[in-house]
This record gives sequence, C-alpha cells and structure tokens, in this order.
Amino acid sequence: MKRPPPAASRALAPQSVERIFTILDHLAVERAGDSLSGIARMAVAPKTSMVGLLAGMLDGGYLSRDEEGRYTLGPRMLSLAMRVTAKTDLTALARPLLNDLVQQTGETALLGAIAPDAEVSIYIDKVESSNPVRYTVSLGERRELYATAIGKLLLAHMDKARQEKYLRGHHLRAFTPNTITSMRRLRTALDEIVREGISRTDSERVVGASALAVPVFGPEGRLRLGIVVAGPSERIRDNRVHLERHLHEARRRLTELLVGRTAVSPR
Repeated sequence: MKRPPPAASRALAPQSVERIFTILDHLAVERAGDSLSGIARMAVAPKTSMVGLLAGMLDGGYLSRDEEGRYTLGPRMLSLAMRVTAKTDLTALARPLLNDLVQQTGETALLGAIAPDAEVSIYIDKVESSNPVRYTVSLGERRELYATAIGKLLLAHMDKARQEKYLRGHHLRAFTPNTITSMRRLRTALDEIVREGISRTDSERVVGASALAVPVFGPEGRLRLGIVVAGPSERIRDNRVHLERHLHEARRRLTELLVGRTAVSPR
C-alpha cells in the first residue's frame, strides 16, 4: 500500500499554490512590477523560499523579469487572461459569425486583437476551414504588426502617438520576398487600410498564405478587434471580391451586436 506523504509535504503544496495566486494578484495591480524583496514582503515569506517559486513561474512564461530584476506578469499569463476575457464576451458574440464566414467562404476565420503586454497581434478565436489545404494557427499565437493582415489593421487604427512610436522603434525584417520592409511603403499601406476599411496581405508573413482583415469598433468608437479570413494565397486572390463582401457583412453584424444599433461603416 502506498504511504501518504509526510504532513509537512501535504502542507507545502497548498501553501505554494496560495502563494502563486497571491503573487499573480499582486502583480496584476503593480503595473511597474515588483522586486524579489517586495514580493517576499508582500507574501510574508522569506526570500529564499520565493526564489524557486518565481523561477518556476518565469520558466512557464507566467512571469517576466526585466534587467533591474523587477517581476511582471508574463506573456503566457497575459495571453490566458485575454483569452478568458474574450471567451466570456466578444468571442461568444462573434463565434456564430465566424462559423458563417467559414461556410460562406470556405476559408479559416479568426478574431485578432493587440496583445496587452507588447506591440504584437494575438489570435483570440478561430474556426478552421474544412478544406484539406487551409490556414491554421494556434490561439494565443503572436504575430508582428507590420507583416500580417490583422497586425497592419491594428497598427493602422492605433492612436497616432502610439503608432509613431512603433514605427520609429521597429526594424522591418523580411519574412518573405513580399514583406514590407520600407517604412515609407508601410505608412502608405496603413493610410490605405484606414481609407478602404480593410487590410490585405499576400504572402507577406508566410509564403503561400494570405489574409484579409476588417476592423470592429465598440460603442466608444475604439477598435476592439479584427475579423480575419485567411487561406492559400491563390484562393484568396481569386476570390477576393467574394471574401471581402462577406467580411464586411460579418463586421457590420458584430458591430451592431456591440453597439446595440445599426453600425456605421468606418469607411
């Protein structure tokens, strides 16, 4: 018969779990993060007992640590938080529309938004095409803003100060021969996205994969997310008019659900 663990071990596990949640709660409100000493003081625990716990949370991506040794919530925790929030709100509203898009277009439909902790896009929901050759991506996966349809859409609708900071601080690395690596061309593309109400890519991030994305605004007029249709480049090019018509209809329907009234096109 297997022997039960010692009482000290049984007490240790719940204490560690409680400390993990205490740390996450603390860092959720401390936007600038906190040091090992500060976290240990907050948790009423010796620093020596916190080192291993924090290291494990760092390794798992639940925490990040800067050069000054300050801990903040990590990308995995932030992605999880965004996905949980989305699942109880926007994705619940949008899921039927994504299903309709897949049925109408034969391509994969996705929702994307800007990540809460970095200037990158993140996929928060998807319905995949049943086509054997289709676009697929993992939920929570991140993409550069300048090289994807959803990313360029989010970048185009950023407030100007934030957009300019991004443009001045990013090197445009080529992923494919079609990636925009000229800042002048990128600025022109962003202006076109705002003017036309749609973002397009043609093998810019992955050769042979292309996408279209349209914006969805909330009742306060702020961009909430983008709806994306993605698939093999040849099919996206050949069916672009058909795909764009259904994308705009999905955008209109989701915006109506968000604002509770007839939506006004951003174009």
